[in-house]
Formats: sequence, C-alpha cells, structure tokens
Amino acid sequence: MADRLKTVLLFGAPGAGKGTQGSLLGSIPGYFHMSTGDMFRSLDKESELGQIFFEYSSKGELVPDEVTLELWHTYVHAQAILGMYKPYSDLLILDGIPRTVAQTTLMEQYINVLGVVHLSAVNPDDMIARLQNRALEQNRVDDAKEDIIRNRLEIYERETRPVLNHYDQSIVHEIDAIGTLGGVLSNILKVVAPIQDTCHTKPAEV
Repeated sequence: MADRLKTVLLFGAPGAGKGTQGSLLGSIPGYFHMSTGDMFRSLDKESELGQIFFEYSSKGELVPDEVTLELWHTYVHAQAILGMYKPYSDLLILDGIPRTVAQTTLMEQYINVLGVVHLSAVNPDDMIARLQNRALEQNRVDDAKEDIIRNRLEIYERETRPVLNHYDQSIVHEIDAIGTLGGVLSNILKVVAPIQDTCHTKPAEV
C-alpha cells in the first residue's frame, strides 16, 4: 500500500549492535533511524502518554502494546512535521520495535516492511563478551554479570525472535554482527541500498 511507510527492521539480540549500526545508517542521507530509546527519551513526562508509560515502567511492568504503538506513531509523526523524517524519500530504519508478534500485527497498518536485517552471531559467547565490555565501559557492573546477560538473551529468544517468523523469509537477511563497524555496515548497505532506491515516490501518510 502506497500510504504505508517504507521500512526496514533492524533486528538482533542484545549486544548485536543495532543501535550503533542504526546510528551509522541514520547519518547517511535517505535513511531515518528511529530507536525505541530515542522515542522514550523524547517523552514528556507530563503528557497523558508520558504518565501512562511511567506508571507501568516505574513498576517494572511492560507497557501495553497499544500504548507503545500510539507513542511510536506520535513520535514518527512529530519527526515528519519537524522535517527530520521525510516519508516520501527516506527509508525508515526501525530499531527496537516491533518487539513482539502482537506489536508486529498492530503496526501493519502503518508500515510496509520491505526488509528485515537480522544481526546475529554464530557463537553466543561473542555476544556475551561484547555486552560485558559495554557494561564495564559504562560503569554498569551488574549488567556485566553473565547470568543477567544470558537471561536477557533468553528473553529475546522467547519473546522477540519469533517476530522474524512473521515475515516472508525472502526479505529476512542474516548479517554477521561480529566484525568491524565498517565491515558490518557495508554488509547492511548491500541489503538496504537497493530498497532505499525504491523510496523516491509520492509522500506517504504518517
């Protein structure tokens, strides 16, 4: 459908480098990177959505999918109004959403997923080592504990990885997450550049 946003999902377990690679892509004209981290950081705590979000998050509970989707749609619309995101020419790179199969279904009315980039590691220990190093660099000692990291990876496998099965496997592209930043980015661009070439069409409704 022409009125849905042309989108590529940046997918992967914790430590796969989604945020880093998404930021690199977002610095290239023609790509708009949007992560859930950006979205939540922009949230006004005094707004109705902000109060609902913090009500759940303060209890350590998951925010309902409908609330997350409304927040996402409001954020993307605002970025388009501000001119940061140009739906008629930019390829939307989503990082961190959809996170569940339910979110995937709810978002189908807004996005046309043209590709899924799945950053993965053949050896899970490589991902664990990366997360431990990152946690220590950021002085988050508790997050460096292997049992905590393995629990995060298990949650990903149980709740988020099934999203991959929702899409036609012909548009799911496996990319080795372990390597140099430039090398991984080069492999991602081989997937997304041809898709981005198709995005110069009439404006989509946000």
